[in-house]
Amino acid sequence: MHIRDLPHPDPGVPDVRTAGAFLLWLYRQQLGGQLKALAWGLVNVGAIAASPLPVGLAVQAVVDRDGGRLLLAGGLIMALGVLIALGGTMLHREAVTNWITAVARMQQLLARKTTELGSAMTRRVAAGEIVAVSTGDLEKIGWFVEAVSRFGASAVTTVAVAIAVAVYQPELGVLVAVGVPVMALAVLPLLPPATRRADAQREKAGRATELASDTVAGLRVLRGIGGEELFLGRYRSASQEVRKAAVRSARMWSLISAVQVLLPGLLLIAVVWYGARLALDGTIAVGDLVTLYSAVAFLLFPLRHFEEIAQAYSFAKPSAKRTARVLAQTRPSGGPARSQGATPTGDLHDPVSGVTLAAGRLTAVVCGDPDTAGRLAERLGGHPPQHDDDGGDGTGPLSVVLGGTPLDELPRDIAREAVLVQDKDPMLLSGTLGDLLDVPASGRVGATEALAAAQCGDVLTALAQASVDAAGDPMHTHITERGRSLSGGQRQRLALARSLVTDPEVLVLDEPTSAVDAHTEARIADGLREIRTGRTTVVLTSSPLLLDRAEQVVFLQEGKAVAVATHRELLHSHPAYRAVVTRETDPEPAMSTGQIEESA
Repeated sequence: MHIRDLPHPDPGVPDVRTAGAFLLWLYRQQLGGQLKALAWGLVNVGAIAASPLPVGLAVQAVVDRDGGRLLLAGGLIMALGVLIALGGTMLHREAVTNWITAVARMQQLLARKTTELGSAMTRRVAAGEIVAVSTGDLEKIGWFVEAVSRFGASAVTTVAVAIAVAVYQPELGVLVAVGVPVMALAVLPLLPPATRRADAQREKAGRATELASDTVAGLRVLRGIGGEELFLGRYRSASQEVRKAAVRSARMWSLISAVQVLLPGLLLIAVVWYGARLALDGTIAVGDLVTLYSAVAFLLFPLRHFEEIAQAYSFAKPSAKRTARVLAQTRPSGGPARSQGATPTGDLHDPVSGVTLAAGRLTAVVCGDPDTAGRLAERLGGHPPQHDDDGGDGTGPLSVVLGGTPLDELPRDIAREAVLVQDKDPMLLSGTLGDLLDVPASGRVGATEALAAAQCGDVLTALAQASVDAAGDPMHTHITERGRSLSGGQRQRLALARSLVTDPEVLVLDEPTSAVDAHTEARIADGLREIRTGRTTVVLTSSPLLLDRAEQVVFLQEGKAVAVATHRELLHSHPAYRAVVTRETDPEPAMSTGQIEESA
């Protein structure tokens, strides 16, 4: 595969049982590219390995004053030089292509997994680990994939050189045959401690990254309570721990490098000393000695690749383990996937909480506990937390049912068309406002209608003033990453407009108006009810303004639905509901109708 053909049409289904299985699967996915790199590696390294022969021939030709053989040797050296240059260039090209295509494949797999799990991803895997996998780990795995072809070519050529030396000069061949395996295997006892130190360094780096991301995310709060310096001090300490671990790891790898230089040097000294004695005795010619010396000196070159592949594997294995662990996360499934078909319609029922949301109606859900509301939103979106109750048979969390069809049995694209969940902290990606609203949609709701329903008039005015476009078109105004250039209320309303444009069969909104004022909230509630007429809309909130405009309200206690009625009916009949909505500290006994009228 060529780089210009990226992204992959289908990244495949990875083998995530173990780190080794994942690396082997990744290698097989680009077997053609690996064979090309190996072939060019054999051309490059083979030409380098063959260079001692014409050099020895040239030296002997000078000693014998043979101009013909000297010319032949020169021609061979030039031909080998061309092969070395061509092979090296193409090897680098193919190896880097393997690296980039492998990383691209893993990036697509991670993107697909993130899309599949949604917000449940960070609940199952630490944010710092996800950052480590998507950045440094992919690079380390790509390095190993890229180094395999060079190592293969070096290993084949090294064996060939050792055999050739043994045939060419049996006395020295025995020495080389014994010395080469010793040099190649000498570093193996050093690899486990080097790997442990490298793992410790990566673990500390992951913790430092997670601490940094948490500190940056909560920087405004930290400044408000005066804790900024405290957390920055903690990050400095974590950074120093990473530095110390990196130094300890580098010391071990420098020792491995020293061994890889020392042992071949000793072998070279032994070969030269013994070969010189044979030359003095007249057993071999001077040209033969130069050839043997050059052949043994060549072995220093592939041995560096032996060290590289050992180092690359020691780094890639834990990285592959982390990557495989992330890719192994799955959506709990209640049964086999249903074949492709139309988007189901009907009531949405959550068997865990007992909540049933009537089709085509605006329903508000009051939980009183933000964590309970968040877990309910995840289940309604088809992402049940792993700790949720199952059906009693150990099969895992029960699936939400839409119109009689379990959501887990739907193909992912149909499930997304059917149910859309907007988190309480929605993400705005960088780009123009037009890009933000350019999402897969039914086409029934236009951007203008959605922006109006979400009460984004003042947001559009502010964006128009900030627009660099001559016409002041707010749709062309650039929105920074995570919408940092906007206030919390503005971000919330733009996210709501994006959800309305999508126009799914079921729209689940978790606290969609928590950052806006009461007047705006009332207008949003009216606009939401009007624009979602005939569609199922669920709002998880405790705001009286939204609750009053809902067609029905479901009240949850300890994660279970305990009451279903209108907002006003629940206020009069359910003390616990009234306590949550009115923020009372202690729920009062329910008042009778006569008491209500008397108090009025």
